[in-house]
Amino acid sequence: MNHEDEFARAWADPRNTRFEPPPVDINRVLAERYTTDEPFTFTRAMLWDLEVRKAWHPDIYLPYVVRDRSAFTWNASDDLMTFNRSSQQRRWLEQDDFGLVLERVHLNPAERRVTFIGAAHLPGPTGATLRAGTRQPLFHIEHGVGGDEKEPLNLWRIVHLTQEPDERLAQALSGRVSGGRLPGFIEIYMRSVLSVQLDRLDAT
Repeated sequence: MNHEDEFARAWADPRNTRFEPPPVDINRVLAERYTTDEPFTFTRAMLWDLEVRKAWHPDIYLPYVVRDRSAFTWNASDDLMTFNRSSQQRRWLEQDDFGLVLERVHLNPAERRVTFIGAAHLPGPTGATLRAGTRQPLFHIEHGVGGDEKEPLNLWRIVHLTQEPDERLAQALSGRVSGGRLPGFIEIYMRSVLSVQLDRLDAT
């Protein structure tokens, strides 16, 4: 499989439900909405390091989406840039309900892009077939790093494989955007990996 071609085909299909929020200018949001214990600049290299860590450990960096300790990764080939992943994730339309999500993952360091291709079933780490939950459409996700070294941009987009665009999914995804703050995984990375004391200016 060429993960990026597969994503591009799904994105181009007008029957599918697509969502792409605006890029997040990390250092601008950091300056406007947070305080840190000392002057700090988030870099493009840091953002790529975070994307790689998040791809391998989504339950650590996306605890508000992925059930704790439910994520497993295993290599689909000898290429360490390509692997399979399973996790229990919140359903987009039913946030209190979790389902098994199976993904084929590809890391592209040259382009600073990670592509996740949803799968209905996959051979698991032991060879036994795993089957994804069926209570929502399969989806593909692309996470990317834009901008330059001192002004990185967090990019992502998602496409659900539907028979026609589903406004309910689009609205649910819009509600998941971070409301002008940094995405939660960036806050987690800054605190836990970079040891930055980070506080929201609008925290109550």
